[in-house]
Amino acid sequence: MTRGEGAPVRVALLGCGTVGGEVVRLLQDQAGELAARVGAPVELVGVAVRRPHRHPDLIQRYPDLVTTDATALVARDDVDVVVEVIGGIEPARTLLLQAIKSGKSVVTANKALLAEDGATLAEAADAAGVDLYYEASVAGAIPLLRPLRESLAGDAITRVAGIVNGTTNFILSAMASSGAGYADALEEATSLGYAEADPTADVDGYDAASKAAILATLAFHTRVTAADVHCEGIRRVSAADIAAAAGLGCTIKLLAICERVPASGLRPESVSARVYPAMIPLSHPLASVDGAFNAVFVEAEAAGQLMFYGQGAGGAPTASAILGDLVAVARNRVGGGRGPRESAYASLPVRPMGDVPTRYHVSLEVADRTGVLSAIAGEFSRRGVSIAAVRQTGGQDGFSPVTGEEITTPPGEEESARLVVVTHGAEDSALAATVEAIAKLDVVRAVESVLRVEGLGRTVSALGVAG
Repeated sequence: MTRGEGAPVRVALLGCGTVGGEVVRLLQDQAGELAARVGAPVELVGVAVRRPHRHPDLIQRYPDLVTTDATALVARDDVDVVVEVIGGIEPARTLLLQAIKSGKSVVTANKALLAEDGATLAEAADAAGVDLYYEASVAGAIPLLRPLRESLAGDAITRVAGIVNGTTNFILSAMASSGAGYADALEEATSLGYAEADPTADVDGYDAASKAAILATLAFHTRVTAADVHCEGIRRVSAADIAAAAGLGCTIKLLAICERVPASGLRPESVSARVYPAMIPLSHPLASVDGAFNAVFVEAEAAGQLMFYGQGAGGAPTASAILGDLVAVARNRVGGGRGPRESAYASLPVRPMGDVPTRYHVSLEVADRTGVLSAIAGEFSRRGVSIAAVRQTGGQDGFSPVTGEEITTPPGEEESARLVVVTHGAEDSALAATVEAIAKLDVVRAVESVLRVEGLGRTVSALGVAG
């Protein structure tokens, strides 16, 4: 569709929940500012919702804009840009492909769709000569994706790692500050609106995994999907784990880690993308990121370390990112330009989690007898895993400094002790196999917890571990 000089850039909005409502408000309240920045008015011409009765204020203020027919709205000839905030895979994918193929640029916040099938959208946008922008899909208002694909386009990014889910960060922060268990911290997060009624996507790591896939795709010029991301959530993180981390001078965060792994031996250069809770030292800047905030570290060969921090979710922050994309797309429409296209030239393989070097913190309940440590150390040695430090507690009635639980031995039974093992780096498959073998030893009564350790680049005095 040909635009006349001075003609408005017309926008169709798909979805009008918390984020969509903020998009509508900002478009109306900042109309003059947006027109000045774009060089033409930005006009909202339609809002598609599934259940109009849930949007009485919208209908009252803009009765002519609301429709339940998203397909017809996307097909309209007078629409230049489609903004999608309905989420999920379908019907979002079909609607966006329809918009793109009809020559409309797209702004979306749909991390799940981008992580599953972003390549299809990118290919369609490239074929149609339109823009596909999605800054709001990762880390809310934090400007992160645009620096990755534009500001750092001339650099070689080696690692992107950080906290990209506000719900889990709020829960873990609450556990660390109050000593609460996971269930109580989740209940608090739900009551304050940080967690959904069904928190599965957040607490099981799926939300962060989708974001990790998007980050890895942009950073390493390689198509990475959510299915490629190793994913573990925080349900098993206990108050005892939090206490153990504190004893090491660490805290626990749910991390999304994306790395470009150099070639080694017979293994080619590859990409690793993973999400899991991990201990990090309190000296690391990510350790101080509390509540529902997000923070991401980017490491590049020339630029060095960069940190992006801010509100990672919420209606207004996410809408801010969407409006930023909308301004960029509208400027391109007015000026006849295009934004960056997909860059997937590297096409690196994704390294399986089992081949990724990691470190473990393992807490065990063991029989308090001679030879226990030797038996356990033997299992590590057989799999080529080096032990960095060992600490034993218990062995008599009292309170375990590892778990905080009371240790009592029933009359006539052998006493128990707690054993904490911290490893050096080894392939994750070797570490997992070692823990599985240890659990079967007759001297091991329980594997209480297994956590990965990240960023111990200093001495941890509690265990004497040199990072």
